[in-house]
Amino acid sequence: MKPDRSVGFDRSRRLRPSGGYRALRSFQVATIIYDTTVGFCERFVDKRSRTHDQMVQAARSGRQNIAEGSRASATSSQTELRLVNVARGSLDELLLDYEDFLRQRGLRQWAKDDPEARKVRSLGVQHRTDPSDRSAPSDYSRWLASADPAVVANAIICLIHQANYLLDRQTAALERGFVKEGGYSEQLAAARIAERAKHQSDPSDRSDSGLPPCPLCGKPMTLRTARKGPHAGQQFLGCTGYPQCRGTRSSDGSDRSVG
Repeated sequence: MKPDRSVGFDRSRRLRPSGGYRALRSFQVATIIYDTTVGFCERFVDKRSRTHDQMVQAARSGRQNIAEGSRASATSSQTELRLVNVARGSLDELLLDYEDFLRQRGLRQWAKDDPEARKVRSLGVQHRTDPSDRSAPSDYSRWLASADPAVVANAIICLIHQANYLLDRQTAALERGFVKEGGYSEQLAAARIAERAKHQSDPSDRSDSGLPPCPLCGKPMTLRTARKGPHAGQQFLGCTGYPQCRGTRSSDGSDRSVG
């Protein structure tokens, strides 16, 4: 069956935005980490080793879960938070793999204040102070394209720390938003209540609906179906102010017992 194109879907009318993950700095850094890890494993890790696949999958999981979390943000704050945390956990796993690689081969790991570590971090700092900057893999090629595995591993470790810092900030912002605005279900319920109040306060909505007003309070009525009792399965008109108001009419608009 072909989709009905007579009614377009306006994404701008969603209660909450979603997607846009490609503009997230965390996603951009995670992409560099993923692509470089694939190349690193091809060059420096035995393809028959289980570590080879684990490192590639951890790097991929970090990137993919940032994207999935962003797409899920339209309908579930909890899912978005969970996926961002999964991304964070995957990058932590990858971080340990790179540290193990250096330690097990007797290679030096850069200290936090190492000059090379500072230079790698400076690109990330530049982006935070200049949002128009979009550091690409080529900006890190001095380290990531090196023939020395220790240089590549140390540079990626720096990038993982940057990505984790950004994900921690992202998680904190999501938590603040959840506390302040509630989750999707709460926002949807609030929007429904606001829409109902709008129609109740607009007299034109009553005349356009073609339904009579409530015999008790005068509010608009809506078509309902009785679930139990002698009239179970039959339709009737019930007050939109229910349960505060229990006014009812028969489905044809004639008076019916109210309670």
